[in-house]
Amino acid sequence: MAYLKTLANRPSPEREMIPRALLWAMLALALAALAITTFAVLTDRPPVGQPAAGNVVAERLVILEGRSAQAVTVYDADGTLLMELDHGGFITVIQNAVARERTVARVPGNPPIRIVQYDNGRLVAEDPHSKASIELYAFGKDNKAAFERLMAHK
Repeated sequence: MAYLKTLANRPSPEREMIPRALLWAMLALALAALAITTFAVLTDRPPVGQPAAGNVVAERLVILEGRSAQAVTVYDADGTLLMELDHGGFITVIQNAVARERTVARVPGNPPIRIVQYDNGRLVAEDPHSKASIELYAFGKDNKAAFERLMAHK
């Protein structure tokens, strides 16, 4: 009987999950973000945090074909085999990202993507078919180096 009395006096588990103060704080954060965005749009504030424009130094069309969760095969745009990577690392990550974007955009087949190197150090993977653009330099120098090796591979 004492056990039932204890259960009856306990607050409901739903009230304990998310404190009311935290809910108000999340609402305030969402409204602040909305207010800042509205202000930026209404005052025609120019976008910031975008990569600096540069001149194209080199570019290459490649086909990335995923073979498993880690393996990727890289072909030149004409179908010439460039690399077979059993542990493709970052190249596999980009292949998976592009494949996902193409699924969402309903792009058939596996057309080439464009790897572009700019004079200001930017390295970008662009998929003209799904309109995806991935700033490769933003993922660190080791990951960028994987695509620089791909650009230099004959």
